[in-house]
Amino acid sequence: MPGSPNPALSFRRGRARLADQFLGNPRRVGTGSEMLHLFGALLALLIACSVPAQQPAAHSQSSQSGPITETELKRLLMGKFLYLRGGYLDNTLVFNQHGELLGHSPQGSYTLNVIRIESLHLTSRSLDLRGVRYGLHFLGALPSEDLATAVDRVQITARKKWLRISIARLKVVKPKKNKKDSSHPPALEPPDSDTTTSPAYSASILRKAIDDVFAPDIDARMMAKMPQFWQLYYRAVAAKTDFQPAGSQVVGVSGLDSLPRLRTRLDAPSNQYAQQCGVAGMALYRAVVGADGLPQEIAVVRPIGFGLDETAVSAIRAARFDPAMQNGKRVPVLIDFIVEFRIYSKRTDVAPANSADTSAPVALPAEVGPGRSATN
Repeated sequence: MPGSPNPALSFRRGRARLADQFLGNPRRVGTGSEMLHLFGALLALLIACSVPAQQPAAHSQSSQSGPITETELKRLLMGKFLYLRGGYLDNTLVFNQHGELLGHSPQGSYTLNVIRIESLHLTSRSLDLRGVRYGLHFLGALPSEDLATAVDRVQITARKKWLRISIARLKVVKPKKNKKDSSHPPALEPPDSDTTTSPAYSASILRKAIDDVFAPDIDARMMAKMPQFWQLYYRAVAAKTDFQPAGSQVVGVSGLDSLPRLRTRLDAPSNQYAQQCGVAGMALYRAVVGADGLPQEIAVVRPIGFGLDETAVSAIRAARFDPAMQNGKRVPVLIDFIVEFRIYSKRTDVAPANSADTSAPVALPAEVGPGRSATN
């Protein structure tokens, strides 16, 4: 930069001057105080030359925390499949600058909240997004199998319709000048302010809001908010094994005097999203039926997705059983449930109340246990 000092050149000139003083006039070398002074000058030059080497690192950090651009956001969001963290099901969602939903929206399974952003527009006051909602349809893979090839993304949003998402941002304004006393720095904005004088601060708040609204994959934050049965499923996926209960007292079906017997009706209906997209099939769940006849730990073994697994687990959890017996005592036992989801009649949006052909029945267990399927 013109007019800027060159530390390397200054160092060479300083070193030459010191050499001239030492070599050109030997009589002065013997003076202890002058040698100490010259050594201190040489050390100061060395330190001055080392400072500019740290500046590029500081510049690279500032580029990451600087103002946000529409180009950066397109690279981050456009055309990618993201999860909507809150599971919100409305087609118009408005968030404040901290990523918190304004108003109310029904919430559903994460399997109904895969979003693909198709367009975005960044203004001084908001980030406006248009996208399409997808549902996850699992194709019957066990946790030990490859899930990447065993799941489909099925579009839920109708053609020529959009899911619209708006995230407010802090507007950047010019700082007010204090004519009376310009020596004091400007006061910080209160936490609830919708303006700021710092473009970098506005950008950092927006980046955090985006991270609070969307997840690029099923991360630890998403997992922590999932129901327990999904957490058990993904733990089994990570371990590449089927779910097994934690309790050592749970027994299998061999050696039992009697199997658990269902005492209540077990209904697991489909939902509007599965009906709209033609998602049907069977799913497998594993549950511990306790010595009190109540379902305890429930896990997904072969999910179906589209929010239907939540329906099935709720139905299993509400069921009541006569407990299994072994040696005249009630014992907890591990059993499997097969749930079949069907497509309703095209003439109605609601399954007929007394039609076995159009309902979503649950296959009741007759002889079940670890690794064995329930049968009619």
